[in-house]
Amino acid sequence: MSRREFLKKTLLSVTGLPHLSFVEKTNDSSGISIIRPPKLKHGDIIGLVAPASAILKSDAIHNFQSFLENAGFQVLKGKFLENQYGYLAGTDEERAADFNEMLRNEKVKAIIAMRGGWGCARILPLIDYEAFQKYPKVIAGFSDITSLLLALYAKTGVVTFHTSVGYSNWTDFTFHSFMQIVAHKEKPKLKISRGNNQFYTITPGKAVGRLIGGNLAVLSGIVGSEYLPSFENAILFLEEINEEVYRIDRMLTHLKLAGILSKINGFVFGHCEKCDPEEPEHSLSLQQVLEYHLKPLGIPAFYGAPFGHIPDKCTLPIGISAEIYADKGVIKILDEAVT
Repeated sequence: MSRREFLKKTLLSVTGLPHLSFVEKTNDSSGISIIRPPKLKHGDIIGLVAPASAILKSDAIHNFQSFLENAGFQVLKGKFLENQYGYLAGTDEERAADFNEMLRNEKVKAIIAMRGGWGCARILPLIDYEAFQKYPKVIAGFSDITSLLLALYAKTGVVTFHTSVGYSNWTDFTFHSFMQIVAHKEKPKLKISRGNNQFYTITPGKAVGRLIGGNLAVLSGIVGSEYLPSFENAILFLEEINEEVYRIDRMLTHLKLAGILSKINGFVFGHCEKCDPEEPEHSLSLQQVLEYHLKPLGIPAFYGAPFGHIPDKCTLPIGISAEIYADKGVIKILDEAVT
């Protein structure tokens, strides 16, 4: 099956269906008011923004725009999308202005970040959270976009979506997982693929809680700020890339000392890509570090779920309840993430 045929088949079940104009509010077990944005449908407008690092590959925007258009969506590009200010995609004011313009535009039904890198935390005080709560929409990205996803959820209660950015390769798996959650309103069971030799159980068992997480370094960097949601009874999910094991240890220690790890019901680490120690003979292993921090908590925990800086990424809705089975490497989404 060609990519174009796959995209059309994936969208077939939502084509022509009415787009609900209201949002749904519910309270989860911790009493937090959860707002689900309207689902995506065929023909919707998706906004492209660059809230973090500059987009250095000149054809990346065009390629992702074509991908979305072939999938049946319209694309609106941010005014400052191609700007560069050092390593950033424009000044803080420019990047925030693009993002806020998309938030305030009722016709834009989703916003996908083009790239992570660094920069989102710098614009958190500039974001129009009231506009997002007034016009909830699908916000998607990962890596440095973690700070935006968490801040938007913490400030408004609107569900956000941890998935790929436009700069990455949207494989069939990645796109299908995204559409399952944001278009088809499905509650998928995400399983570790057979033959995944990276999967291991840290602590066996089953746990239920709200999905909260993202990139470890980015999340760790905003601990103590007003932009993190409560971790009470949450399932914490993390991923990382290009970090030495001792740095992973340091950041997890930060989360522990901040009281975050003691609050969670369960833990999932996706993938830590290119995190092997330079001198293994003088380093703890990543598994040793994870076990040191997590085993004393006595909560279900595992490593190797399909998200992170890997080609095939599942979509995880931040703020939605999930159940994990640490023995089998399963994440089961329990509620619809859109309305």
